[in-house]
Amino acid sequence: MKEKFDSIRFYHPEEVNPAIRFIMRHPMMKLLLNYSLPNISDEKIQQIVGDINSIEDFQNVIIYPSIKNILKESSDGFTISGAENLNKKDSYLFISNHRDILLDTCLLNFALLEKGLNLTASAIGDNLVERDLYLILAKLNRNFFVKRSAGPRELLENSKLLSEYIFQLLTNENRSVWIAQREGRAKDGNDFTQAGVLKMISMFDAQSKPCQYFKKLKVVPVSISYELDPTDKLKVEKMCADDQNQEKHKNEDFLNIMTGISGQKKRIHLHFGKIEDEIYTDIENSVSNSNKQIKELAEVLTKKIVEGYKLWPSNYIAADLLKNTTIYSKYYTEKGKQFFIKRMNLSIVKDNSCMNQALLEMYANPVFNKQNL
Repeated sequence: MKEKFDSIRFYHPEEVNPAIRFIMRHPMMKLLLNYSLPNISDEKIQQIVGDINSIEDFQNVIIYPSIKNILKESSDGFTISGAENLNKKDSYLFISNHRDILLDTCLLNFALLEKGLNLTASAIGDNLVERDLYLILAKLNRNFFVKRSAGPRELLENSKLLSEYIFQLLTNENRSVWIAQREGRAKDGNDFTQAGVLKMISMFDAQSKPCQYFKKLKVVPVSISYELDPTDKLKVEKMCADDQNQEKHKNEDFLNIMTGISGQKKRIHLHFGKIEDEIYTDIENSVSNSNKQIKELAEVLTKKIVEGYKLWPSNYIAADLLKNTTIYSKYYTEKGKQFFIKRMNLSIVKDNSCMNQALLEMYANPVFNKQNL
């Protein structure tokens, strides 16, 4: 029987084992597993796979140890703050900045699992799952889909369906939900919330004022900060490409995923923010128009996400290099600065002014945004 949300939902338990068995034959899946779960024989992996019968199994047996290994091999540690404000019995709408295709949500769920909290379902664009492998992996990771390519009328209907599905997950299933604050990753380091994202989320309950609705959904702003972005070179290449409308290479997303997984990140921090009840009340009292309320809420979310951002030496170094100053020098060492410059020169073509500028702005913008709160 066809269900209402079949076109966007993740797997039901009975669909999980056949799906994972199917993708185990894919060479890219083998590459991913060999990195994530080293020193395990193919025979043992097949045995592990045979016992996976739910998304919970897949996350606990495959994803959780994979993330532990990724952090061990390619980071200098992962820290968490703000989790004390979350209740283990509640579901939350996590609205987050977005830097890495795969790791942002994996690290969020890793943090929630470490703290014994409700794991999330996560919204991703259907443009990322155009190939069978990506589609199956996404559904195994409890991802659901935001449809990007459609006509205006179909997009509207898809948005309404997505809004209803998010509401059902949060309220009827007590399942937390993650969604990025904007469409696509922030390649330039500017973490701004798009009002359109909030408008889509609120479509299911058009009768309520947005502030009332989002308060009911228990919105939590999330900030994730990487000391080094392993995909920074790929991002600046994309931003500085001569043809901004160039077609995506067939393995571009997989390259971004694998680079994000295996590339050096140094330290990573994830912060759970909080929107106080009085903020919703103040917006409601000052603005009656629903669209204006959504705009105000978007600005609040942007502020909260930027406030929660952890600034690293790399951010301050880039800010000084960009402005040709030393005003932030107390936040880094000369050795750290030289390492950053060497890494930048290895990552980009030295005489490419666009790529130089874009990379420095990517790291420096969080400093400037925090200053301008």
